[in-house]
Amino acid sequence: MASAPQPTLPLFYNDLMPLNSRDHSAWKSKPIENAMWLVNQHAIPLTVDEFVQAQRDYPIVFSSGDNPLPLALMGLNEGVNTFVDDQGKVNDPVYLPAYIRRYPFMLARLTQESDELSLCFDPTTESLGEFEEGNPLFASDGQPSEGTKEILQFCERFEEAGVRTKGFVDELKKHELLMDGEIAISQGDNQDNPFVYRGFQMIDQDKLREVRGDVLRTWNQNGMMALIYAHLFSLDLMRAIFARQVQQGKGPTLNAAPAA
Repeated sequence: MASAPQPTLPLFYNDLMPLNSRDHSAWKSKPIENAMWLVNQHAIPLTVDEFVQAQRDYPIVFSSGDNPLPLALMGLNEGVNTFVDDQGKVNDPVYLPAYIRRYPFMLARLTQESDELSLCFDPTTESLGEFEEGNPLFASDGQPSEGTKEILQFCERFEEAGVRTKGFVDELKKHELLMDGEIAISQGDNQDNPFVYRGFQMIDQDKLREVRGDVLRTWNQNGMMALIYAHLFSLDLMRAIFARQVQQGKGPTLNAAPAA
């Protein structure tokens, strides 16, 4: 079974293979009990459809570079996830981004020339295989099972949300609203030497105040202002995530160079 060509694999994925009834007719899926692939991941891609829910639990920032991507921060330092323990268990009742929930599946192009997306999966996952128990991926007639149809619909909705997310980011870039972010967090008595986090982008509130009224009215009508405020309000959680790191013994040291 040949894997789908994938020069650059997305976050979490070690490989990609197209799902098909010929090779996977007897395969089943079982729940993921230990998300070890999530343990050391601190920044998770997020779609605009999730901003309102995610901003209750995570700071929402934008990645650096010319093609910014919204990210939910589960930790402030590389390799630190404050919501997942060392066994891959999510112990807090928090919102899990759709990017996490769709793993090990995703829609991908099998060839660079094709515009068609096919349902693929990471063959290194332990949640899919020829198990005695589990949810079948295909029915006896070779057609996708109801569970597989639901997975496909979920992945399709994720791709559609990705298009809306790109439109949102493009609008922010058009009005030059993104700026390099920086946050200084002091710990205990060490007020004169705070930990400074950089390496992300955020909306420039000064420039936001200068946006023309007709543009703001359009953004208010199409829901974009709600997304902007969800992002801005979520930034207050930076300090809460930092406190979680310290409480869990995962806080940075003064000699380290923190980077979000």
